[in-house]
Amino acid sequence: MRKLARYLKPYIGFILLIFGLLFVQAMTDLSLPDYMSDIVNNGIVNGDTGYILAKGSVMLLFALISAASSIAVGFFAARIAAGFSRNVRADLFTKVEGFSNAEFDKFSTASLITRTTNDIQQIQMFIVMMLRIVFYAPITGIGGIIKALGKSTSMSWIIAVAVIVLLSVILLTFSIVMPKFKLVQKLIDKLNLVTRESLTGMMVIRAFNTQKVEEEKFDKANLDLTKTNRFVNRTMSLLMPVMMLIMNGISLLVIWVGAHMVGEGAIEIGNMMAFMQYTMQIIMAFLMVSMVFVLMPRASVSALRISEVLSTKPSINDPEKADDFKGDRRGYVEFKNVSFRYPNAEEDALHDISFTAKPGQTTAFIGSTGSGKTTLINLIPRFYDVTEGEVLVNGTDVRQVSQHDLHDVIGYVPQKGTLFSGTIGSNLRYAKEDATDEELQKAASIAQATEFIDQKPDRYDSPISQGGSNVSGGQKQRLSIARALVKRPPIYIFDDSFSALDFKTDAALRKALQQETDNATVLLVGQRISSIMHAEQIIVLDEGRIVGIGTHQELMKNCEVYREIALSQLSKEELA
Repeated sequence: MRKLARYLKPYIGFILLIFGLLFVQAMTDLSLPDYMSDIVNNGIVNGDTGYILAKGSVMLLFALISAASSIAVGFFAARIAAGFSRNVRADLFTKVEGFSNAEFDKFSTASLITRTTNDIQQIQMFIVMMLRIVFYAPITGIGGIIKALGKSTSMSWIIAVAVIVLLSVILLTFSIVMPKFKLVQKLIDKLNLVTRESLTGMMVIRAFNTQKVEEEKFDKANLDLTKTNRFVNRTMSLLMPVMMLIMNGISLLVIWVGAHMVGEGAIEIGNMMAFMQYTMQIIMAFLMVSMVFVLMPRASVSALRISEVLSTKPSINDPEKADDFKGDRRGYVEFKNVSFRYPNAEEDALHDISFTAKPGQTTAFIGSTGSGKTTLINLIPRFYDVTEGEVLVNGTDVRQVSQHDLHDVIGYVPQKGTLFSGTIGSNLRYAKEDATDEELQKAASIAQATEFIDQKPDRYDSPISQGGSNVSGGQKQRLSIARALVKRPPIYIFDDSFSALDFKTDAALRKALQQETDNATVLLVGQRISSIMHAEQIIVLDEGRIVGIGTHQELMKNCEVYREIALSQLSKEELA
């Protein structure tokens, strides 16, 4: 919570104003029982109507001031809490944008969503309650004790009993529920994870008729959260009735003891009533503080979870003094004795990788599943950093340039095509914001996307739903390729980006792509021999090592792994 306190600094002026308003409200509330005591002792007993009206008018004025202060405090507290949440959400999102794949592996997507929404909401609610109560309640409580003792010291033991009982109840309650608050947020993460997986994979679930299995998984996560929330809510719901019972019991005790003292002439009836009012104010102060304590455990857990993300240092950072790319090596991608191991892994995913990809050439990567093709490609844009060796782009180590400059020279098409909600045009302009309509049309034509785009009534203004769910897998891949082409970078990375295309479209796209990227460096990960066999350089990977480099004809003669893959897909005549 302390780490997040800095987000309240811009609102110091408003917070001081709230404290002032709360002080005014507390003072007026503490004055009301005194005026009531005077009215009873000097007005009602003596039958002085004028005195009653005069004092009553002052009480009414004080009540109005208290009400106005309370409304103003509520307004400013809500404004501060909402602004705090807005700023934390913005910083949290910005922080996550800088995470590498290693950090995303540490924090699941579902957990990051929970921390950005539910956790921040918990803190926002706590701030509102804290600003409205934490300053007001102590003034009222302490002031009530002083005022009550001024009315009658002989009944002070009643206040002591009330305070001891209230503190005991509050401490006992929170010692029970505090561990459960921590568990609740983890269970929300789990529920979000199950829900996200089920919704994302709904087609697969239906295809395999596993709806019941997924329902059981969801029911378990939902039931676990429900049980924990039920326990917490039941425990906390007991707090208010117990507090009210204590308050009413103390009221009866004050009346009982006070009535005997009034009968003995030891205290005036107005003072007894004022003492009872002050006692109620003291108990109400504890009640209000307990309301803050209801939110504080869960808010503190949420604050820790948010601070954990904000304090996480990304494993991939820009250098303090970034270098510029070498102009004479534009488009060159070089791996020098590169080895890579995933965090906490026991073995290298890549070992001793060395090769050079040149402009005007296509360098293709092929190998069995799990051989390290995608891992190798991910080292170029620094989604991960190498464990050993160097990755050079344009003749410069990628760790010595800024990530912005690095990504600026790369057109990346991932294994799974990703589209964003908007239009076809907005998705293509994602790579180049000021791209003209002609540039979009040319990129779409090369990516073989013009045919299905022209069939849509609004063409490039046609809507794309979240994740591109309203287009097919092949259309999504072609739009992703077109997006990279709009950028026109010196280096293109295609990570198995043609897998959803039919052979005819694949062949037409590769032919058009070869003409467009004639002066660029193309790095192509493929599973199909037909997609990569015409590359100037083919690199064969097996268990994270290079087992062959050369052209298709050279590898058919010299590389057993490549030959086995090729013959498993095409006939000897087709491979000739």
